Amino acid sequence: MARPIVGITTYLEAARWGVWVREAAVSPQAYARAVEKAGAAPVLLPPITPYAVPDYLRGLDGVVLAGGVEVDPALYGEEDAEDRGDDVAEPQPHRDRFEVALAQAAVEAGVPLLAISRGMHVLNVAQGGTLIRSLPESVGHDRHETARHAVTVSVSSKVGKAIGDRAEVTGAHRQAVRRLGTGLIAVAWADDQIVEAVELQGHRFAVGVQWHPERGADNGLIEAFVDAARP
Repeated sequence: MARPIVGITTYLEAARWGVWVREAAVSPQAYARAVEKAGAAPVLLPPITPYAVPDYLRGLDGVVLAGGVEVDPALYGEEDAEDRGDDVAEPQPHRDRFEVALAQAAVEAGVPLLAISRGMHVLNVAQGGTLIRSLPESVGHDRHETARHAVTVSVSSKVGKAIGDRAEVTGAHRQAVRRLGTGLIAVAWADDQIVEAVELQGHRFAVGVQWHPERGADNGLIEAFVDAARP
């Protein structure tokens, strides 16, 4: 049986080759390893013009929206803050536009989609939702910025069927879903009720998780995604 082809979005970062330093489309190897381990063939998607998105999707059986810097707040109706702080990276509008278009097209075409960390924010914004821009200010603590934390999961959800009703997950984050986008439902929560995973109703597999399943020992969620992506 042919392996499904899974596209993984890439980070935009400065990279060095010898004496040259250039902007590059790069990806942590953990994404490709986890997708390959689950039985799919991973390919990397550089963030090019959104007009190329339909051509991408014609050659893909599934899409992973990977992590990265925070989504430009202008995309969900907020102005950028003057005092973002030294620890908050500048938005990457080129990547944002590409990935929002990719998420919208995958949803419309019924292509299986796994949105990870920043990717969950992209999916929510693509569906018309908004984000909490600073969790420490919103919830009064910084526990979401620790690498490991527990989540409670709806057992009837795709996420719950893949990993169970409670899990220790890996992934620090400063932002989260505020208003859910159209068709999205919350299916996992932190102990303070911050949404940790979402699913799109009526779609074969459109799931967003706040954590990084590709870094964990349990590859069940990525296996469920790859199963949905099989031709």
